Amino acid sequence: MLFLVGALLVLGVILGAVVHLPVPVGAAVGLAIAVWLGLFAARERLSARRHGALPHERGGLR
Repeated sequence: MLFLVGALLVLGVILGAVVHLPVPVGAAVGLAIAVWLGLFAARERLSARRHGALPHERGGLR
């Protein structure tokens, strides 16, 4: 529960900072973050396929 409160606090601070930016700049930053997350997810998926399993299935996370 404390983690959720902290996450919402950080989200509020970030959104508060974005409000002061012009809309096109905020949209461009949001798009850049979305592309970065998409590339990260694709890289992780390809890595899992290459190694044959997800990290928790290999016993890496305990």
